[in-house]
Amino acid sequence: MVKVLNIKRVITVFLAGSIINLSASDRIETSGDILRILIPAITYGSTYYLDDHVGRDQFHKSFATNVVATYGLKYTINKERPNGENYSFPSGHASMVFQSAVFMHKRYGLKYAIPAYLGAIFTGYSRVQSDNHYTIDVVAGAALGAVSSYYFTTKFKGCVITPQISGKSFGLTITKKLGI
Repeated sequence: MVKVLNIKRVITVFLAGSIINLSASDRIETSGDILRILIPAITYGSTYYLDDHVGRDQFHKSFATNVVATYGLKYTINKERPNGENYSFPSGHASMVFQSAVFMHKRYGLKYAIPAYLGAIFTGYSRVQSDNHYTIDVVAGAALGAVSSYYFTTKFKGCVITPQISGKSFGLTITKKLGI
């Protein structure tokens, strides 16, 4: 336990130090880059946390479809970025974070997806603000990611644990959703 806490502290100090030393514009871009990895990692990790084998398979399918579609379009269209580099359309950052946010929403519900949506919106903003993409690139990437998860993802049919408080009594209700 102590080793895990120490590792977390080292990573936190390293990331904070790296971000503090950057200009405001660089911090926004770097934060978007971090969220591009973090949001899909947390979403995928949730399938392990919930022991959701079906959800994991659905995540694999939607993620793979999204990556193939996004990078297939990038290399086919080869649109110039605002900063002069290539492969602007569609935004890969936006497609990945929105694929994960929509997966979280459709599989586990909106209340779990709100942080992912907020992070996804910020990631899209960071790509435009840093001159890596035009707004249309981000919108197209977000749409690709959303559609890939929407197509492959079904609602989770696990247990729901709800706290119950009534007058002087309290307890938990455990509801098992049937896969019908």
